[in-house]
Parts: sequence; structure tokens; C-alpha cells
Amino acid sequence: MINIEHVTKKYGDFTAVNDLSLTVESSEFLVILGPSGCGKSTLLRLINKMIERNDGVITVNGENIDDLKGVQLRKTIGYVIQNIGLFPHMNVYKNIATVPRLLKWNEDTIAKRVSDMLALVGLEPTIYQVKTPAQLSGGEAQRIGVARAMASDPEILLMDEPFGAVDPINRLRLQKEFRKIQRKLKKTVVFVTHDTDEALLLADRICIMNKGEIVQVDTPENIVLHPKNDFVKDFFKEEGILTILSRKPAVDYAEPFELDENPLHQDATMRDVLLTMLTTGQERVSLINGSISWDALLQIAGSDVHDSE
Repeated sequence: MINIEHVTKKYGDFTAVNDLSLTVESSEFLVILGPSGCGKSTLLRLINKMIERNDGVITVNGENIDDLKGVQLRKTIGYVIQNIGLFPHMNVYKNIATVPRLLKWNEDTIAKRVSDMLALVGLEPTIYQVKTPAQLSGGEAQRIGVARAMASDPEILLMDEPFGAVDPINRLRLQKEFRKIQRKLKKTVVFVTHDTDEALLLADRICIMNKGEIVQVDTPENIVLHPKNDFVKDFFKEEGILTILSRKPAVDYAEPFELDENPLHQDATMRDVLLTMLTTGQERVSLINGSISWDALLQIAGSDVHDSE
């Protein structure tokens, strides 16, 4: 889907991206993770042709981005940033309709698309499409930003710390909701963050960068359990296994043993199971399709270690 070959970007004597090569597969959720100034946001802007590179080649679906006109590129790639970038003088409807109108869609199609996108991100269309950005909470504005990026049905979404300005509770909710949307629509996502928990929760693969170069690219499980060097190990501070458990839906590991008690909610993860056991002292926790024991949880957590050895 996206192929980056030996790409370099310099600002004077400073090299922001250094001879970087990376492939992003179709429908993959790739998270680019690293400290501030490592080049991750620069890499997104290079893919989106917002800045020019000094060297190397970037292709999307086999086409060199240098050969793609602006409209073609915007039809293929949606872009979401931390400060959202909603037009303050336009209501939500007009904000979401921006790219479809540039692509000269008819108004009936645009109206249906705006309504569909608002529903997709969990906002009531009749209520929200008439609101202005000033009338939205931070979490609502981020949802509108995602809806606008997806309005033209792009194959690729580039997302630069999109949930960074949202409070922790709404941020976790947005992360989980967006991951469900991505799995449903099978969009290719390149997502930039400096938050390790966010990367572990969302990613199919994580690309760790430092000083303009790739340090390691692998699945979240392999990066946590087999860090390539001390930089990667220190970045996660050995806390990653809890977030790995949060990637696992508890219902997928349920045992056919029912308990006479209220089950955890249907979206509970193995991390929720662990926290319930630790806070209540229970050795078995009820789920909507059975239950799960302490011994089973330990085996599931341990299987990641053994599978990667």
C-alpha cells in the first residue's frame, strides 16, 4: 500500500529523517512511536506531500506520489492532526463536506455521507451537523476531525497524535472506538504517537523511531517481549504486558463454566479480568459467555512470552 524507500529529509544541517525505508501493508494499523523530535511527524508530512523530501522514493499503491495531483492524493489519503484543524467559520456539516465538495460530489451524496460519518463516530447527525466547532467539546471535535478525514472514503488515514489533547477518559474511549472503526472499514492507518500505551493498544505493528531512523518494527507483543536494544526496552519501562492484556477481548478466552453473578461487560479485556481478580480476590470471573480462572489468565499472559521465544 505505502512503500518508503531510502527517504531523507533535511532542514539545513539537521537531518529529520535519515535514509528511512518502510512498507505499510493494506488494511494495516501501523503506529509510529518515538520521542519528540525523532522525525515521526515529519515522515507523515512527507507521505502526504506537505513537505518535499531531499532523497528517496514514496509510492502509494505502486504510484509515485510525485506523479499524483493534489485532488488524487486527497482522495486517497485522509489526514487527522492533534489540533483538529476544523474551520471555525463553518458548521460541522460543511467541515465534513469539504473534501467531497472539492471532489465535486453531488449534494445528495454529500448529505448522506455526512450523516453516515457522524453516525459512524457516535454523534447524532441531526444534532451535530448544525453545530459550530466552538460548540463542541474536545472529544466531540476529535470525532468530527476523524469523520471529516474519512468523508471522501480514502484508502489511507494519516493521523498525527489525534487524541493527544483529549482528557484521559475520553481519550481511551476514542482509541477503542477508532480501533473498531478501522477493523470494520479495513482502512490503512499510519498513526503517530509518543504514548506507549496508545501504541500497544492500537497497533498491528509498531515502528519505533529515534533521531530520524527506525530502531525496530514489529508486533506490539514482540517489541515488549523482545526489545531490540536498551532504547526500546527503556521506552516501555517494562509496563507493556498490562497493555498487551488490554488488546485481548476476554470473551475470546472464556471457559464453559458459568457463575451465578453479574458478568463483566461484553467489551471487557483480559486486563479488566486481571484488575477484577486483584481488587476482589476472586479466582474466577464471570463473563457473558462463561468465565475465566486465574490459572487460565496466567497461561494466556505466559503464552505471549513462550510463543515469542
